[in-house]
Amino acid sequence: MNERDLRNQIADVKAGRLSRREFVQKMIAVGLTAPMASAMLSYSGVAVAAEPIQYKPTKAGGGGPLKLLLWQAPTLLNPHFAIGTKDQEACRLFYEPLAGWDKEGNLVPILAAEIPSKENGGLAEDGLTVIWKLKQGVKWHDGKPFTADDVIFNWEYAINPDTAAVSIGSYKGVKSAEKVDDYTVKLVFTQPTPFWADAFVASYGLIIPKHQFADYTGGKSRDAPANLKPVGTGPYMFVDFKPGDTVTGKRFPDYHQPNMPYFDTVEIKGGGDAVSAARAVLQTGEYDYAYNLQVEDEILLKLEAGGQGRTELTLTGNIEYIGLNVTDPNVEVDGERSSLKTKHPLFSDPEVRRALNLLIDRASVQKFIYGRAGIATANFLNNPARFRSPNNSFEFNIDKANQILEAAGWKKGSSGIREKDGKQLKFVFQTSINSPRQKNQAIIKQACQKAGIEVELKSVVASVFFSSDAANPDTYPHFYCDMQMYQTTMPQADPQFFMNQFVSWECASKENKWQGRNICRWQNKDYDETYRQAQSELDPVKRAAMFIKLNDLVVRDNYILPEINRLNAIGVKKGVSLYKSGWDNDLAFIASVYRET
Repeated sequence: MNERDLRNQIADVKAGRLSRREFVQKMIAVGLTAPMASAMLSYSGVAVAAEPIQYKPTKAGGGGPLKLLLWQAPTLLNPHFAIGTKDQEACRLFYEPLAGWDKEGNLVPILAAEIPSKENGGLAEDGLTVIWKLKQGVKWHDGKPFTADDVIFNWEYAINPDTAAVSIGSYKGVKSAEKVDDYTVKLVFTQPTPFWADAFVASYGLIIPKHQFADYTGGKSRDAPANLKPVGTGPYMFVDFKPGDTVTGKRFPDYHQPNMPYFDTVEIKGGGDAVSAARAVLQTGEYDYAYNLQVEDEILLKLEAGGQGRTELTLTGNIEYIGLNVTDPNVEVDGERSSLKTKHPLFSDPEVRRALNLLIDRASVQKFIYGRAGIATANFLNNPARFRSPNNSFEFNIDKANQILEAAGWKKGSSGIREKDGKQLKFVFQTSINSPRQKNQAIIKQACQKAGIEVELKSVVASVFFSSDAANPDTYPHFYCDMQMYQTTMPQADPQFFMNQFVSWECASKENKWQGRNICRWQNKDYDETYRQAQSELDPVKRAAMFIKLNDLVVRDNYILPEINRLNAIGVKKGVSLYKSGWDNDLAFIASVYRET
């Protein structure tokens, strides 16, 4: 399907010859996702109405406690510093964005009064501006009104480089945020912006109150008391927070959505492991929800047999991958290890990276560890399908890896470890403590041994590994080892934000308090230039080709070794209704969670 075909299909929708649902189904058939199809209709002036979320309670409260398990415990409650999914999920109890994504890929207004479109004057033809109208009557938990000043403040807060906000990538493209009136904000972009629904939307769009944070911007941002005691507009008010352990809240009586929330209190319990979390929901029913059930599928099936809960699987763009350090983790420069001023002494040899890629048995990891919850892949960008590159494949071949290393001059010494120029092929390989990941590590280590590579395995407690603490050297953004493995999530159906984690300006460093999204410190001028072009390309076909190229540039250099496209697996207690989008956080619609009676 080419550009002319797409425009003809959209014209048919406008004329009433083709229903919106039929259009979306046709787009899915050619590799687009529902969110992309909806965005195309919206940009072309076709009004799109989100399907209402099913919610049966007729009054707020009365539901008792809602008990949630995040076995990777949250450590901070400021969404602009939410470096991992665990912190994002916890923030959703208290903070909200202007809009989120529903299951069909439609934008759902939350703090916005309506979704911008060409029909309502919210979207400009040239892609340079968007106008958001805000919902009136919304209160912060301390009773103060939510206004345009709060929205504009969040843009100013996020783009300040001294703030070192994780969300800066979503706001960098906004040239200015202008107050039209108390409940209208106009965003002006630096260039034509095809994916305008990034700033103030979904997980990176949660809005914090100006009156709580105005005195804590830039270099003072980490000192704000509200970083640990949030004051938001969400369905629950803050009660208590023990970083790395528990978060508790109570129903906000002045919440702006009628008859919500159903539950009187909410508790997030952190710590433990994925298996115990799955058991507490699926087998014993002690908890109502458990996130990120990275558990062998065989175990999940046995636990589900207990009849207390169910595993819900959702296709995502999330990727479990192994990252190789471009820099040297053992050399300190200006008080910083893994400095951009250094190069890794072993991985700088492309043949070493090529051999390592051949030593990852992706098919076995899928079959024996992830089962129905994972798909082996050679691509970093896997979904939406339209952006999936057909140019890459994976291979597990120990003999070929040995041949490559031998030809590159890496000879086995008396110890059996390959060496060259006085350097041995010895690596430290770290990940978080989690049974599937430790089994995954073991599979890779065994293959490496057969190729003359010694691998030292390091496992870090998940709450530490994924911590937002800039002073903690064991977090994954510090990357003080040779190679590491974890999952990176794709919180949007559009790949623009997802793929910014390989642009040079996002490299994690001491200067940005290790908040940059480019963890491996990989840099490529062609990648940077292509990414900038994709940011302003309004032609969806040309733009898709650019993202396929970006994926290929990354994976073919073998610093980034994709392994498993992971489905999102969560545990939900029997009788609990939890609306899950698949394009947003699990708890994006926490206000609508209820229990069937």
